[in-house]
Order: sequence, then C-alpha cells, then structure tokens
Amino acid sequence: MASVESRLLEPANRPMIRDIPEGERPRERLRLRGAPALSNAELLAILMRTGNSAESVLDMAARLLADFHGLEGLARATHDDLCEIRGFGEAKAAQVLAAAELGKRLAVARGEERYSIHSPEDAAALLTPEMGALDQEHLRVLCLDAKNRVMANETVFIGSVNMTGVRAAEIFRTAVKQNYPGIMVVHNHPSGDPTPSAQDVAVTRGLVQAGRALGIELLDHIVIARDGHASLKQAGLVDF
Repeated sequence: MASVESRLLEPANRPMIRDIPEGERPRERLRLRGAPALSNAELLAILMRTGNSAESVLDMAARLLADFHGLEGLARATHDDLCEIRGFGEAKAAQVLAAAELGKRLAVARGEERYSIHSPEDAAALLTPEMGALDQEHLRVLCLDAKNRVMANETVFIGSVNMTGVRAAEIFRTAVKQNYPGIMVVHNHPSGDPTPSAQDVAVTRGLVQAGRALGIELLDHIVIARDGHASLKQAGLVDF
C-alpha cells in the first residue's frame, strides 16, 4: 500500500492542462479562437480539468470519445458506464453527464425555434463541433428561408470531396424542391487549415452563377477546419 506521503503527492504528479504548452491549452485556444475552433476532445478536456497518473486530460478525453464511439455514444452513457472507465470517478462522470444533458436540451430548444444564420460565425458555431475534427471531407448544404433560418441541413458528399466534381444540381436540389430562397455551402478541410483553395474558389463562382439562374442565392461558402474557419465571401474571393 502506498504511504500517506506518496498518496498526498500523487495528484501533483498527474498530467494536467497546465503541463501543456500555453499556446496549445484548450482554455487558451478557446479564449483566443472561440469554442467552435476546439475539437470535441479539447472541449471535453476543459470539462474534465485533469488527467490521471498515466495520461494527460486530452489523452483521456480522446480515449473516452473512442470508447463510446463519439459524442452520440457518450450522450447515451449512464453514470455507471462512465464510472467504469479507467481514471474516471463520480465527479468527472457528473460533469460529462451534465454537459450531455445540456446539449440534448439545447437540441430540443432549437427544434422549437429554428437556428438563424446572419454571419459566417453563426454557420461555424452550428457545424464546427461536428465537422471540425472529421478525418474525411464532408460537404454540407444549409437551406435558409427568407429570415435566414436553417430549414434543412444536408450532407451532399462524404469522403474525398473533389470540388471540381461538385454538381450544382445536387447542391440546389432541396432548395429548388422546397422553394427556399437561399443556401449556404459548408465543407471541411481535414488538414486543419481552413484556407480556401483555388479549386474552392472556382467551384464557388460556378455555384453562384447556377444559383442566379435558378433564382436561389448562394449566401456564402464556409470552410471549416480544426484550426478555425474561413468565409469566401468575407475574404472577398468570390463576388456573391
């Protein structure tokens, strides 16, 4: 059995967020870049606060997400499920369960009152938690009504998205069927760099023209990545 002295010293030896270089700490990144810029593991690490004697809090958060197969599985976990995880106790379990419940309640509230987008930041806040850490490219289309409320949120492509192969018919299909006046295109860069490529710009120009022909406005094209997001409209790369 460990001595009283060793047990008292043990917590100080555990990897903690303060052991991570300052510029890489989740709280610092959240302050400088905003919560949407953080990965699911980083947000979870902020809730959990400390790791254990064998791993940092970020490693523990990543392992937790892997064990439960992502946020959806974690949201279904019970208090007993979490307490069975190595390095977890009742305090950490309660923190994670409380955050999951808040997320569920927010989802219900948004179902009653449609999410509105008035800036690139609004779109990023909606989709970065889901798309920011994806290891494959996804292309989403948000269909908006006249008040910029999100009426549809659809994944059009998954995998290695070759932007030159994007067909305008697929992008505008739902907006045409439902007579929505505007759409926003969002895709992710798994590399972590949200800088739009020349291909992104060229395809966006084509979609703007297609939208004008259909009477549907392409409001913006947002690129989401682990390290932030970029708006082609805000950057002045395309004449919307």
